[in-house]
Amino acid sequence: MNLASAPRHEESARQPYAAVSVGPSEAGQIMRDKVLALVPLIRREAEAGEKLGAMTPAVVNALNEVGFFKITLPREYGGYGFGARDIAEVVGAAATGDGSTAWSGFVSVGLRNAFVFDEQTVSELMADAGSWVGPLMVGASVFSQIVGDARLVDGGFMVRGKWSFGSGCKHAKWAFVGIQWEEGDVPHRGIALLSRDQYEIVDDWHVMGLQGTSSNSITALDEVFVPTRRTMASAEMPIRLAKIRNRFEGVGYQTGAFGMMLTVTISNVAITLGMAKGCLQEFSHQANARKPFNLPYDTVAETPSTQVVAGRVNAMINAAETLIHGVADEVDRRAASGLDFEPREEALNTMNLVFAARLCADAIDMMQICLGSSTVTLKNPIQRFARDARVLISHGAIRQDPAAEIAGRHVLGLPPFNMFAGGLPQK
Repeated sequence: MNLASAPRHEESARQPYAAVSVGPSEAGQIMRDKVLALVPLIRREAEAGEKLGAMTPAVVNALNEVGFFKITLPREYGGYGFGARDIAEVVGAAATGDGSTAWSGFVSVGLRNAFVFDEQTVSELMADAGSWVGPLMVGASVFSQIVGDARLVDGGFMVRGKWSFGSGCKHAKWAFVGIQWEEGDVPHRGIALLSRDQYEIVDDWHVMGLQGTSSNSITALDEVFVPTRRTMASAEMPIRLAKIRNRFEGVGYQTGAFGMMLTVTISNVAITLGMAKGCLQEFSHQANARKPFNLPYDTVAETPSTQVVAGRVNAMINAAETLIHGVADEVDRRAASGLDFEPREEALNTMNLVFAARLCADAIDMMQICLGSSTVTLKNPIQRFARDARVLISHGAIRQDPAAEIAGRHVLGLPPFNMFAGGLPQK
């Protein structure tokens, strides 16, 4: 347990941790190994996925076969209910092949949000859980500053708008979106669940990295009706997430609200870790296979400068892995003990994870620069890892300076910001 996660409040100090083994579960190891066996396929299909703007059918079907999109689905619905460490292992395994493909695992973590709704809505969502191929539900502009518009009507809301960054939308049946409305003169923020027939996918995901994530915008140009049971106020989200704790089987459903927030971040940064590992594999192979341009060595690997880079990036990746897996293990330990994190602990551990992601991205950059122009062809996985890592660490949830500022206020004893995702007030 690191210092950032050490319990500070009296109740945590009195209550011992349950005897929980550190590391992935047997089921997590099995799925991780199955995903690793798919890495050659994932890597071969990566360029085609970039052109398609989504995972290729071959990759979707192969990952679906091993249960990749059900990592956070409760066991009662045919899923795995994985905890943080298993998620890190499985998502990271996919990322050794391709970052965009692994991103769909990060998307699948959001499936847990489906269970904040009532039983009728959950039953509606889960009707296709067994047969659906790919992510069942995605999120788009859920907590963004700009969301869709809604107006109250009998039995629910009429909703319209455009929602950005709908990662996985080309594969999903449902979308979790942000909405805003007024009651009298009072503005409100909320969340709505749209079925696939209620929105269109916009062809606007033209980016430098993570091109195969189908993170397109989705839009409902005309108003669509969303019943009240498929909506909630944004401020209710943490409360409802807390209520699903221990409702289903699996470590993931024993995790507290702050532990869930950390798990989402873990699933995100595990992609950078997997990409760094995949890049190191390629770096070693290519360095041993290529001759340097203007130095008298038989291979690039024999040059001292390459050896220095290899040693440094290996240490950086190992350090990042220790940080990420350490936080993941702590999340699972607390889940098994019935404990959650305090806001201070969540902020400090989030910064640890963000720092680990930056280490991985920097390691990838170092490897590409070391090998030089041979890596820039679009068929070379290293250039894809470099582009994908750069885009991933620009994600609002894991940008280093904002995360450091939030954590730094706790370190310095200053009052924390009273907000969560998208600047919404913390209730």
